Amino acid sequence: MSDISLLMASVLATAPISALNLPEQPVIPTDNLVQQSMPENLSEVVSPAEITPPEFVQPDITTSPAIKHKYENILKKSREKIQFISSPNLPELKNIQPVTEVAQNQENTEEFSLSPQSPDSDNPMSQVTSVSQLKDVQPSDWAFAALQSLEERYGCIAGYHDGTYLGNRNISRYEFAAGLNACLEKINEAMPAAGYAYANNKINPVKNEDLVLLQRLQGEFKAELLQLQQRVEAVEERTTELQANRFSTTTRLFGQAIFSVQGTNSPDVDLFPRDGVPERQGKTNLTFTSSAQLTLATSFTGRDLLLTGLSAGNLGSNASLLSTNMGRLGFESNTDNNLVVSELSYRFLVSERLGIVVGTAGVNPINTFRGISPLEGSGDGAISLFGQRNPILSIGNGTSGIGFDWQISDRISLQGVYSAEIANYSGNINQGGLFGGRFTAGAQLSLAPTNNIDIGVHYLYSHSPDGLLGSGIGDSQLISPFADATAFNTQAIGATVAWRINPNLQLGGWGGFTSSKPLNLPGSVETTNWMVFAAFPNLLHPGNLGGVLVGQPPKITSSTLPNGFNFPNFSDGGTAGGRSDTSIHVELFYRAQLSDNIALTPGLFVIFNPDHNAANDALVVGALRATFRF
Repeated sequence: MSDISLLMASVLATAPISALNLPEQPVIPTDNLVQQSMPENLSEVVSPAEITPPEFVQPDITTSPAIKHKYENILKKSREKIQFISSPNLPELKNIQPVTEVAQNQENTEEFSLSPQSPDSDNPMSQVTSVSQLKDVQPSDWAFAALQSLEERYGCIAGYHDGTYLGNRNISRYEFAAGLNACLEKINEAMPAAGYAYANNKINPVKNEDLVLLQRLQGEFKAELLQLQQRVEAVEERTTELQANRFSTTTRLFGQAIFSVQGTNSPDVDLFPRDGVPERQGKTNLTFTSSAQLTLATSFTGRDLLLTGLSAGNLGSNASLLSTNMGRLGFESNTDNNLVVSELSYRFLVSERLGIVVGTAGVNPINTFRGISPLEGSGDGAISLFGQRNPILSIGNGTSGIGFDWQISDRISLQGVYSAEIANYSGNINQGGLFGGRFTAGAQLSLAPTNNIDIGVHYLYSHSPDGLLGSGIGDSQLISPFADATAFNTQAIGATVAWRINPNLQLGGWGGFTSSKPLNLPGSVETTNWMVFAAFPNLLHPGNLGGVLVGQPPKITSSTLPNGFNFPNFSDGGTAGGRSDTSIHVELFYRAQLSDNIALTPGLFVIFNPDHNAANDALVVGALRATFRF
């Protein structure tokens, strides 16, 4: 895979974001719009022609030109290797039993593969006139006589253009069948209609015992050749239909629709944690909601990608009803069913290993950094918002800006981004604009020390004009609601790790730390969060995904602002100190992939000590999500 393909796959195939959401806080809701974005899993490398936003990648599309090309390459390879010609019509021989074992070393009956791994699979073969022309076949080899006999008697032997035969390489039943077919064709040439005689004065007469054996082999392997040809023809038909119905040669359309049913229990809530006595009860209804996303991916040169995303939905946050934001769902899309532009970005390569992204919507750390966790994705990942990714990546609510992805080596890459929340605001410089209001600058070092381990190391610097981090989950409010709002600068560091133990089990987790300092006050506020998870791909059926997550949402561990300004003790004079209790998030979900386009995901998560307060009842959130891709 070329560096261009790797870079295009990792930089240009950015996931379309969800519709805008309102990041409600437990005490002071904000009116600023938050974009909940869907990061990609870029572990699979694809060619630039097949760049697809990961949120809409279909796992087993067999109509794409790339897959058609793979089928044709395999068929072409088999044909070229042994001079494949259409099947001969030998006379029917009765009372012949099928052969079950052709040779001791020909036991490869594996399923037809789209991606043959043989390093020499693409080398063309050519007919040779003598075994002596093959560099790697010596007269002392045990198979020399057999090869010489094939060539002298039937002329059905081929070698590579470099003069090698590669006799030690394993072949599939399809290759063997194609080779057999070539020999049968040569035998047909040696059998004139008038009887057995020399053909072209070169090939010896065919013996009856050879005919019997070859007829049995033909019957044994006829199905493989027929199946291979049928698969290629089916791909050609579907590709022709796809090309006839596509609306553009430069633009591809992807869509996702989510329908969901969700609800919670009614926990008692200690809103003012002074005496440990709950003052209210959380109330939510069982709801049925929907959202939809459309993404247009346009490439003008094959080295660029213009993403245009449109979203609409009616699932809002339950934070205000529960007096905590820890019960938020990962597929929220609150636009009151109005159509909004959720993505408008342009991505292009400036060199073989460096890509740039710039845009007015959809440019933020989530969409620029390479995804590490296998549980990300609004339509097919974890149910909860906290289960999607490390929350420090959401700091700043960024939407507009510029970013880059630099493939330093095969196992190391670096992504960077600058993102503003309200870049088009032309009023007060402290409230918005490209370099005013809330903004974030950050970088991620992505590492793959082995083929089974992915690591992302994150660093972010963010400015907040009102003391809100903007992460939308856990302790994202830095200052007491009874104090005057003040601006903060935040530095955040963290890491995410995923370990693929085997194709059906992945383990991982993340951790994050933030340190925020006010511009006009002494002191600082520090938070931590962590999560561990286990992912079970192909659970019970290929394409399914199970997930178990346990973690701590962002928690203020230290707040040393002046008295009256500290948030953890805001109801008791705002004195210095961190949270005395700890919330624990436990989540289970199971995605059943009903078809290539439809997935059904039931999920449940429980928050113990919500809002980091042991006086609060446990919060239970359940959801059933149906995802349609097209």
